Amino acid sequence: SADEVPAIINSDPPITNLSKRPVLQPKETTPPQFLCTLRNPQGKVCVRASLGVEYVVRENKKNYYFNMNPSSTQATGFCGNQKSILSLDFDGGHLEFTFIKVPTVAFISMKILAPSAFHNKTYVGVINHDKLFKAKNGLSFQCKSQMTLILASYFRVKLVPLQIQAFDLANGAFGKEVECWEDYNKRMIPIILGAVAAAVCLIAILTYVLVRERRGQGYEQL
Repeated sequence: SADEVPAIINSDPPITNLSKRPVLQPKETTPPQFLCTLRNPQGKVCVRASLGVEYVVRENKKNYYFNMNPSSTQATGFCGNQKSILSLDFDGGHLEFTFIKVPTVAFISMKILAPSAFHNKTYVGVINHDKLFKAKNGLSFQCKSQMTLILASYFRVKLVPLQIQAFDLANGAFGKEVECWEDYNKRMIPIILGAVAAAVCLIAILTYVLVRERRGQGYEQL
C-alpha cells in the first residue's frame, strides 16, 4: 500500500530541514509508491495523487538514479477554482504539478527541479506547453505503466504507477479512472493478437474444408 505524504496548505509556514540531501545512485531500483493530498484552508481536498517518482540523470555517458522518498517528502501547494498547484518538496529538489481547469477538461503542465547533490550540479527540467494527463472534470487520470517524461538530453523523470486528480473530488476520493494510452495498448494488443490468431486459424480450417469438398466433388464427376 502507498505511504501518505503530509500536505501543507498554502497558509502554513515554510518548510525547513526536510531531510538529508539526496544522492544519485548508479543502479536503478523501483521507486516507492506514496499518496499525497492537498487541502484548501476549509479542509476540502482539491488535489490527490498516488505515484512513484524516479529521477534519471545522464552524466559522462552513464545514467544515475534517485527515487523520491515518501518519508522525506512534503506536499505543498495552492488550491484554486481554475488553477491548482501541487509541489512535492524534498531537500535538494521538488516536483511541481500545475493543474488547469477548462469548462470540460482538466490537464497538467509540469515544472520540475531535480536533485542537486551530484557533483554540486543542479539539473533543471521544465514542461510548460504540453497538456499532460488530460481527464474530464470529476475523473482521475491513471497509468499503471511506466511514464517517462524526457525533459532534456541529460534528464528525465519516470512516474510509475500514477493516479492523479485535481478539482471535483467527491468526498476527497479519486473519481472514475481515465486510462492512459500505454495501459490501453497493453490491454488491447493481446486481445487483437488473439483475435487475429483465431481468424487465421478459422480461415485455415475453412480453406481446408473447401479444398476437401472440391476434391470430393471432382472424384464423383469422374
